[in-house]
Amino acid sequence: MKNCRFAIFVLFILLGLSLKAQIHYESNISVGAKGGVSISRTFFNPNVPQGMKIGGVAGFTFRYIEEKYFGLVAELNFEQRGWTENFEDAPYSYSRTINYLQLPVLAHIYFGNEKARFFVNLGPEIGLFIGESTSANFDIHDYESLPDFPVRNRNNTQFALPVEQTIDYGISAGLGAEVFVNKKNSLTLEGRFYYGLGNQLKSGRTEPFNASNSMSIMVTLGYWFRVK
Repeated sequence: MKNCRFAIFVLFILLGLSLKAQIHYESNISVGAKGGVSISRTFFNPNVPQGMKIGGVAGFTFRYIEEKYFGLVAELNFEQRGWTENFEDAPYSYSRTINYLQLPVLAHIYFGNEKARFFVNLGPEIGLFIGESTSANFDIHDYESLPDFPVRNRNNTQFALPVEQTIDYGISAGLGAEVFVNKKNSLTLEGRFYYGLGNQLKSGRTEPFNASNSMSIMVTLGYWFRVK
C-alpha cells in the first residue's frame, strides 16, 4: 500500500514536471536594423493649413522575448518629421524638416509559428531634437511685404518660430508581420503610428500657438538576427 502511494506520488511529480517543461518557453534575444519612410505633420492650435511631410527613418533594433507571445522591443532611430504648408492657389511653398533621435521602448505581442508571425508593438517613445531645415520660395522673415501673400484667416508666425523643445515624447503603436528565413534570420514589415504629447515649438497661452504636437506614420522594413 505504501509502495502504491509512493508510486502515485512520484507519478504526480513527474506529471507536474512534464507539464512545466511543456509550458516553459526558452527566452531569446535578437538585434537588427530597420529603414523606411516617415509621413508626418504637426497639429497646431490654432490650426495651420498644411499637408503631409515625407521623410526618412533608419535605426538599430533590440528585442528580448521572455515568454511565449510576449517580449520587449527597444530601438534607436533617426527620423525626419515636420510639415508642409498649404497655400491653396497661391504660388508659394514652405516645408519644415525636424530631425530627431528617437528611443521607443515597446511591449511586443506576437502570434504565429516558426515560419511567420504577426505582431503588435505598443509603448512610450522619447526623442532628442538634433537639427532642422526650412525650404521656402519666399523670405520667411519678410512675407508681409509680398502684395499677394495670403495673410487673412491664417497664422503665419510658425514660419520662423524655432524648435525650442529639445525633448519630444509621445506614444507609439505599430502593427506588422515577420517572416523567418531560418532559425537565426528574419525580416519584418511594420506600419507604426506616433503621436507626440509635447510641443515641437514654444507653445502656451501667451504664445502664438497653444499647442504644436507632432504626428507621424512610419512604414519600415527590418532585418533581425537572433543572438541567443
